[in-house]
Amino acid sequence: MSIFIITGISGSGKSVALRALEDAGYDCVDNLPVSLLENLVETLQTSGSEHIAVAIDARRGLSIQEIPTIIAKLKKHRSVQLIFLNATNEALLKRFSETRRRHPLSAKNLDHSQKSLIDAIDLERQMLSSLSENALQIDTSNALSSALRQWILDLTENTQPGLTLLLESFGFKSGLPQDADLVFDLRCIPNPYYEDALRHLSGNDQEVVDFLNLQPDFEKLRQDILLFIHNWLPKYQKSGRSYLTVGVGCTGGQHRSVAMVNHLFLSCSKNQTDLFKNINCLYRHRDLSAAHNKSPH
Repeated sequence: MSIFIITGISGSGKSVALRALEDAGYDCVDNLPVSLLENLVETLQTSGSEHIAVAIDARRGLSIQEIPTIIAKLKKHRSVQLIFLNATNEALLKRFSETRRRHPLSAKNLDHSQKSLIDAIDLERQMLSSLSENALQIDTSNALSSALRQWILDLTENTQPGLTLLLESFGFKSGLPQDADLVFDLRCIPNPYYEDALRHLSGNDQEVVDFLNLQPDFEKLRQDILLFIHNWLPKYQKSGRSYLTVGVGCTGGQHRSVAMVNHLFLSCSKNQTDLFKNINCLYRHRDLSAAHNKSPH
């Protein structure tokens, strides 16, 4: 049985994620009280359901702190993924302004001014902080709904037990990814953007890959990152972590970081050593436009 638990900051895309899972064939329940989670799983499993997704938010109060314990019980006989969606305050303020919806934690006696909204967001972050540490974090600040939907669908293809290693390209000009545990900076590598023939392309295009492969430091940095992952991944596994997100950044997140993440993903996903046998390897290009976003090969 595969179970997805979706939580995170209000306005970060929980509804989009749950709809994506519903379209993928999951039985979905929104705003489920934590105390009912185990009973729901047992009931649906008895009825023959193999795929379950639930969304839980901060309105459940202190009961949210029970989720890690419940997940530990469920994991004994099932695949369980805890997904934490996040976004910057700036992105959240813009979304609430556009939708004119009230934040779930906004006090009823306060008008929905920017100050009261920020207070509600900050309170929610405090309430969910411990939960986010045990989840796969996804920063949706710069993501379109279609991109988040695809990221969630990609996760449904990797539900086997083990640590999930997420390799994420990004552009520093759009800010550091909030979900990254480790960050590598590629801005020291010559930028294909300044080559007229390559500017309109991305790190998914062979011409850009060929250009970068001619840069000695690109290959050296790739080997260094792989060596770091190889040396330290066992430590993260032993610490009990279920997720590790490695951010790889360049200036705009279009060329160098995209090509590097593709290289790293292929190296890790095709690695047949004992270290990677129980690793679920995923990749994501945070800032790459949809026109350039295609699978590494």
